[in-house]
Amino acid sequence: MFLLKEIKVIEMEGLAPGPFCGMVLADFGAEVTLVKRPNLETYEKMAYNPLHRNKKTLSLDLKAEQDRETFLNLLKDSDVLIDPFRPGVMERLGLGPKEASKYNPRLIYVRLTGYGQTGPLREKAGHDINYLALSGVLSLFIGEGKKPVPPLNLLADFAGGGFMAAFGTLLALLEREKTKKGVVVDVSMTEGVNYIATFVYGLFFNGLLQRPIGSNRLDGGAPYYQVYETKDARFMAVGAIEEKFYEALLRGLGLKQEDLPSKEDQDSWPLIKEEFKKRFMEKTQGEWVEIFQKLDACVTPVLSIQETLKFPHHLARERFLWQGIPQPAPAPKFSPLSDE
Repeated sequence: MFLLKEIKVIEMEGLAPGPFCGMVLADFGAEVTLVKRPNLETYEKMAYNPLHRNKKTLSLDLKAEQDRETFLNLLKDSDVLIDPFRPGVMERLGLGPKEASKYNPRLIYVRLTGYGQTGPLREKAGHDINYLALSGVLSLFIGEGKKPVPPLNLLADFAGGGFMAAFGTLLALLEREKTKKGVVVDVSMTEGVNYIATFVYGLFFNGLLQRPIGSNRLDGGAPYYQVYETKDARFMAVGAIEEKFYEALLRGLGLKQEDLPSKEDQDSWPLIKEEFKKRFMEKTQGEWVEIFQKLDACVTPVLSIQETLKFPHHLARERFLWQGIPQPAPAPKFSPLSDE
């Protein structure tokens, strides 16, 4: 479904978060025009960049009179502008929100930065790892006694940044329908990923995340929420939190509950974990997949990127697009509530 058909978006060229926001909007029908800067070098040196799919492209030097006129004509007819620059850059070009509103008072002006438009860090440079660090989230990605390990640049750049910007854009469009006026959307990647961590704050301040990171229920401490190596040096992911799933896990491993300490005896978690490690090392990943396909135990294989392309469930759901390179299809899916 092209739910955003007739919405026109200008995406100023930037790195990962801005292009992802534009991609999400384009995936659902928005007409997105990527305004590139001539001869700009970026680190995203891809022969085919999936973040640019379904977009038009214009190369404009906004300091050149003719190119600026082209941009202003585009701005007058657009619904959304995605600004991925640090605060003040668009103002110096004479294209900040106040100036833009003179040409288009109904414009949704999306400002996507690391730290937001205000505050002492507003003009500081940063990347995903820095935003994760200041959000408190990076401190959660460690093993016992180990230093934090950044989980690629997915959480701040894409979840807390690009996707939060797309979400903010949709809310602003709804607000414009009521007020008939434009809206500035101030997206801070640090705040975005911190917002996503609301549940973690709930765990922590309710005393449910008090042990050292790596030894709690959901961060690798519990034997029933863990990744285990298999005989062929592959891995299985176990998320058997609830009792019925834990019982199914034990059946799959050929273990009996009476032969093990209680699953909620945290002092016994290392002992149970060692027993599970031994069992998983007795068979290959393929053998464990076959066993747990017959059980509802929340046990799944850890797939590589290449393996996701052939995974039966993904194929049944048409999970991938084949445009230049294999790439994830838009999500979520939409369908009519009824056939009437």
